[in-house]
Amino acid sequence: MDNNDNSYIVVLVTASSPDEAAGIAKKLVADRLAACVNILPSIRSIYRWQGKICDDSEVLLVIKTQDRKLDRLMDRIKEIHSYDLPEMIVLPIIGGWEPYLAWLKKETADDCL
Repeated sequence: MDNNDNSYIVVLVTASSPDEAAGIAKKLVADRLAACVNILPSIRSIYRWQGKICDDSEVLLVIKTQDRKLDRLMDRIKEIHSYDLPEMIVLPIIGGWEPYLAWLKKETADDCL
């Protein structure tokens, strides 16, 4: 893979339901903040929130984009997410099939708006 001036990331976000996840995903792709969002249904999340241990069913979004889109992507997620504190964890993509990465770059290009 020849990444040159492009850096790509995966952003993990949980949502309360498949419908909320799909709504977030569609908005991010429509806004060209993400090239693709995979939705993994029915994950179990155990966490501490406001002094209580919670055990909830959630949905995981796996968002692929360019790192230069991260600030706008996170701002958009905060605008449309139902959680007070949505999970947004960023992982670098350190390799990938060049034709896929070229597609990712094209689908998140600013000049396509």
